[in-house]
Amino acid sequence: MTEDNGSVRTLSVDIGGSGVKAMVLDITGKPLTERGRLETPHPATPEVVIGAIAVLAASQGEYHRVSVGFPGVVRCGVTETAVNLDASWLNFDLATALSEQLNKPVKVINDADMQGLGGIKGKGVELVITLGTGFGSALFVDGKLVPNMEMGHHPFRKGETYEEQLGRAALEKIGDKKWNKRLQKAIASLQRLFNYDFLYIGGGEAVRVNMNLPLNVKLIPNITGLLGGIALWKE
Repeated sequence: MTEDNGSVRTLSVDIGGSGVKAMVLDITGKPLTERGRLETPHPATPEVVIGAIAVLAASQGEYHRVSVGFPGVVRCGVTETAVNLDASWLNFDLATALSEQLNKPVKVINDADMQGLGGIKGKGVELVITLGTGFGSALFVDGKLVPNMEMGHHPFRKGETYEEQLGRAALEKIGDKKWNKRLQKAIASLQRLFNYDFLYIGGGEAVRVNMNLPLNVKLIPNITGLLGGIALWKE
């Protein structure tokens, strides 16, 4: 089946620290199914996560190829880091393993990168951050991705990283009000660091953002992490 065939269906998968999500997209990236979700198994080893994806895939109907957003550094389909999953992901060939499980071609990319591909305009310097179990980031210049920018594990303030200050554990510990104040400081810091034209904030905890955002900062829905899956197959 050729890629420009309008009937090509893409299974888009988003692996998170708390949930594994999936839906089928048409050739334009429009959802064809409702989003399916399973709790991320613990310990979140490759075998059990792949098993969860297989269960979701079976519930989504027909598809011809698979896009996966993974919470860590991904190079040529191999996962190099997975801070919020399990150490057994280190140098794991997820693309090959999942392709063998599902008998379909598979492409894997960092989850924040995939969310960005679903949300950006493609003009100028665009930064995407995702607020969830951890803190994801993606940088684009005129629509071109700067891959594997793991900003979440870099120092932010008080000797802690962006993830330690703004991840879900911090949010639950300090509450919405203090967390939003921290996020406001992070936005100001990132503007000075990247001089971005636009910042997009996504992820499961983006719904907790409660502040007057600058004009060049926009909240994007969590489903964007799945909608970006179509871009992995565009040349």
